[in-house]
Amino acid sequence: MKRTTVSLIAGTTALAAVTGFAALTAPGAAGGDTARSAARLPVERTSLLCPQPSTSDLAETAYTSYTPVSKGTGSGGRAELRSAAGESADGAKGGKEKKKQDDEPVLSPKEPGKPVTGEESGADAPALMGTAGGRFAPGWTVQQTTEVAAGTGRGLLGANCTAPDTEFWFPGASTADDRTDYVHLTNPDDSAAVADIELYGKDGALKSTVGEGITVQPHSSEPILLSTLTGKPQTDLTVHVTVRSGRVAAAVQSLDDKLGGDWLPAAADPAAGLVLPGIPEDATSVRLVAFTPGDTDADLKVRLASPSGPITPAGHETLHVKAGMTAAVDLGDLTRGEAGSLVLSPSDSSVPVVAALRVVRGKGDKQETAFIPATAPVGSRATVADNRAKGSTLAVTAPGGSAKVRVTASAGSEGGEAVTKTFTIKGGTTQNVAAPVPSGLKGTYALTVEPLSGGSVYASRMLASPVEGVPAFTVQTLPDDRGTVAVPHAEQDLSVLQKR
Repeated sequence: MKRTTVSLIAGTTALAAVTGFAALTAPGAAGGDTARSAARLPVERTSLLCPQPSTSDLAETAYTSYTPVSKGTGSGGRAELRSAAGESADGAKGGKEKKKQDDEPVLSPKEPGKPVTGEESGADAPALMGTAGGRFAPGWTVQQTTEVAAGTGRGLLGANCTAPDTEFWFPGASTADDRTDYVHLTNPDDSAAVADIELYGKDGALKSTVGEGITVQPHSSEPILLSTLTGKPQTDLTVHVTVRSGRVAAAVQSLDDKLGGDWLPAAADPAAGLVLPGIPEDATSVRLVAFTPGDTDADLKVRLASPSGPITPAGHETLHVKAGMTAAVDLGDLTRGEAGSLVLSPSDSSVPVVAALRVVRGKGDKQETAFIPATAPVGSRATVADNRAKGSTLAVTAPGGSAKVRVTASAGSEGGEAVTKTFTIKGGTTQNVAAPVPSGLKGTYALTVEPLSGGSVYASRMLASPVEGVPAFTVQTLPDDRGTVAVPHAEQDLSVLQKR
């Protein structure tokens, strides 16, 4: 391609107009220096979406927004969480009604480092959509916690509001007679999104065209009742959501007639080895559900990372997962009164799988359910909001080598000062650490986990709050908050102004 040669004088004059235009120097390039390591800089914008919390008139929902303090963010920016507007589903089968957008944000934090809270009551609480920019963007976290006193799914339902994406895996869903499970799809953009929902049971893919080409209108949320997508009830399902156009946030709400309910978050991407952290020490039932999306069977070693080290569950040393089929196994009271995390690794060849745990606490008619999906490691930093003076348990596991972590309790939403503690987690173990609580705490607070040295770290937080005598609880995993992004080193190169 021909270009007009830029003269030296013109190139010099144009330099001011191309400030910041740079060329990367490849390692070993003639006459160049070896490329330096990429710098990690704070992200400048973050989007989060919260599903509609409940359809129960008895629901009481608390929202907590928090951004940890990050270096290099400047002093500008803001974060807002608003009600979803646009077309929204009226019931599971697709009737539509127009919802009026509230001009006032539901939450609008004033400064990083201090949580801000809000509340909604009843069945009319909408899905929420939020954006954070500038100093509020890196690590922005929103927790949605709903208490339902009675009825199907009664108990404590907690969800970390999530970023939009184009693919999600949910092992652990169900269309059994005593379950009412919905997939909530929320579209943050100005154009419609189109998604497909595939279901996989113990015998493979369930044939149905109902889950194909589901349209989610702009700035709206669509709950899809799973039982409408298939005929015969399925005890254990893996749900696969893919987006043809646009993007959505997706979460599964699981409601049980007798065992309460909770949100089932998307599992970590398919991988040969998985960690499911933070099984409650008083769990009375643990059910593992796994799926391999490829065309090769997977054989997995099953290990429990306990406070004293790795343990092989008696009678459940391995799990065979047939290609394209959902496998499930009851592990009973796996933890036997101690903290624990499930670690899955390949027995032979490495085959990517997805997995989640359904955990039950309590006995008889006083049982409650929560889910723990396989999750990514903490990475650089992870945060969970809506911690309370009582009922918060932080579980940290180091499945490989020992690790040193720093845990910071933020200032309280209504008062109190931040406190930091450091812990060492021995390799192969899980510890329920004595997480710090803000001094002079009033309201709720956030916990931030930062690995300092050693091997990979995985973590989760259990929030327990009894409801009408039921040991209600919810568990949220703590993957990396993606608060920073790698920016390659760049240098000015005036040769871009000359003919090549």
